[in-house]
Amino acid sequence: MTITTTTHLNFRGTARQALEFYQSVFGGEITAATYGQFGMPEGVPGFDKIVFGQLESADGIRLMAYDIPGHDDADPATTAGSTHRENGATVTDRTFFQSLRADSLDEIQGYWDGLAEGATIVEPLAASAWSAGFGMLTDRFGVTWVLDVAS
Repeated sequence: MTITTTTHLNFRGTARQALEFYQSVFGGEITAATYGQFGMPEGVPGFDKIVFGQLESADGIRLMAYDIPGHDDADPATTAGSTHRENGATVTDRTFFQSLRADSLDEIQGYWDGLAEGATIVEPLAASAWSAGFGMLTDRFGVTWVLDVAS
């Protein structure tokens, strides 16, 4: 038996844009369906929003996403919570971070560069006591990513 776990990201009207952004960073194929395709009547707010979205890349990256009904187009910065570094520690009110680990600094650097576009850098990507590369950022959609190189 094989079991996998996949992050399911919840957005407020920006799931399609987020999936397209992540596709530009990670590659892969997007599968998406709207509330309208699942039977919501045309003209109802949210008809064109994502009820099921997934990005799957050949490298094994898989993200799922949807738009929370009734919360259209909210600014992610106002709903994402806060993450920052203070006195050498990460301080946050988030319940999770999305972690991405690669085998080399070159590989993780490419993902970092893509995710950093429009992001808030929490901890710059650099060598750390436990990794050849570790960094943390909150992307333009409010998702906080921890990127590192496997030791």
